Amino acid sequence: MDPDGLSRRRLLAAVGLGAAGTAGCQSLTTSTNQSNGTDTDASRAPSPDRPSETGAGVDHEGEGSVYTEVYDNVADGVVSIEVYDDTTRPSSGSGFLIDGNYIVTNEHVVDAGDTVYVRYVGTDWREVSVAGTDVYSDLAVIDVENTPDASDPLTWVNSRPAIGTRVVAIGNPFGLSGSVSEGIVSGVDRTLRGANNFSIAAGIQTDAAVNPGNSGGPLVDLDGNVVGVINSGGGDNVGFAISAQLAQRVIPALIEDGSYDHPYMGVGLSNVSPVIAEANDLEQASGVYINSVRSDGPSDGVLEGSTGTARVDGVEVGTGGDVVRRLDDTPTPTRQDLAAYLALETSPGDTLSVTVQRDGGRQTVEITLGTRPEPR
Repeated sequence: MDPDGLSRRRLLAAVGLGAAGTAGCQSLTTSTNQSNGTDTDASRAPSPDRPSETGAGVDHEGEGSVYTEVYDNVADGVVSIEVYDDTTRPSSGSGFLIDGNYIVTNEHVVDAGDTVYVRYVGTDWREVSVAGTDVYSDLAVIDVENTPDASDPLTWVNSRPAIGTRVVAIGNPFGLSGSVSEGIVSGVDRTLRGANNFSIAAGIQTDAAVNPGNSGGPLVDLDGNVVGVINSGGGDNVGFAISAQLAQRVIPALIEDGSYDHPYMGVGLSNVSPVIAEANDLEQASGVYINSVRSDGPSDGVLEGSTGTARVDGVEVGTGGDVVRRLDDTPTPTRQDLAAYLALETSPGDTLSVTVQRDGGRQTVEITLGTRPEPR
């Protein structure tokens, strides 16, 4: 699948959303800026005696809330990350333990430099190595040793969260480690914009505040289970996370092989909008329209892309392309549905039955999925 998108470095909003900022890779400058709350340190290696903003070891008095309980259960497994490169300013992000040997974060966090440090609650900075990265899901795994005894791994949710589920984001916005914000799951199956005009499927949307430095940190439910890996946000109470369901497919491969192979159809897609429906004489503005088919890709000679264009209400749209109605037995009323099915239910080499609307009728064709091309 090859929908419209932006560059990997932006990793911004889902389709149809406006300005939002990258949540990670907070650049660090040469001093601590107290006016804007940015904790910065530009030394080549993080200072081992830099104080922890989490207040580790402090005896908190007073009655807490449900969010206090979640934080107390989760915070020891969340880490601060700083990344250094000889040619750029250092940057920071967040991450979390998934077992005693590995930390999960964003690919765009560790891609910011060559030398990576992590810090647990109440410890100094430790240099670590990257075990694997995947630009297409914006996930990375860090190999760690000598994990503190107090740092317990986090666990994943068992199923996709319901819209309205209360969640907590824990991380290091603006370098302020151990920060907590709360909200709800405000959307699921969001298509996040990723690298090379591909998309990240099955994303989680939240109104919990996430800002630069939160990237790679966990979005957890009130039981402390990870709903998603935060990757973008910063505007209009809209933030995004890579879903636990996608992360659980990608991360084992990153640990085992250092990379992950994504299924690939080799097509450019659009949701069937009212103007596309009118231009193609479709009864319903539903389904996934094939704009283009990549030469020598899995769909070449099987699916048909646009053969012409038409202008409807001042908008020029493609005509003559297939409309995908189902993948196997799964309906695909939107591009998000198609992307989620591919990402969560298929692998390269699988053969799919694809039901399409073509020339006024329906037919079923078979496609053997390929592997998404190497990132440029």
